[in-house]
Amino acid sequence: MTRKQRRLILIGSSLGVLAIAVALVLGSLRDSIVFFNSPTDIADNKAAVGKRVRLGGMVKMGSLEHGDNLQVRFAVTDGNKDIPVSYRGIVPDLFREGQGVIAEGHVEPGGTFQAETVLAKHDENYMPREVVETLKKQGRWQETAAPNAVPVKASAQ
Repeated sequence: MTRKQRRLILIGSSLGVLAIAVALVLGSLRDSIVFFNSPTDIADNKAAVGKRVRLGGMVKMGSLEHGDNLQVRFAVTDGNKDIPVSYRGIVPDLFREGQGVIAEGHVEPGGTFQAETVLAKHDENYMPREVVETLKKQGRWQETAAPNAVPVKASAQ
């Protein structure tokens, strides 16, 4: 065997081991990635009942209700559809009606979203990129409403 052949075998086997390592890493991450779903996606049954998903949109005006034992009920809207959300726990200080929100949890058989985590925007003009994209697709995005929101790249489509 010549030096050139040994070098090619070494490079080929190294690339093979690297490919296997990448495949194992991506396979293990697939189950832990939580994708963003809009209320329209969930209403159209794109999120399986009981499967952990991330719901994003705006807290619908007039829908926020505080109950006993830190129970909070509200609706998340994308301007097209509304999803009722039930959450038990302390909501972030910046959580309020008309503001952007991301809720992580699962859809119950009745269509209510049972949130395990609620995240609110962090300043006056921030809105999650996924929410901005959804609002732009529906033609409901107003650039002057949130001038410092996360910009949407045209190539992200």
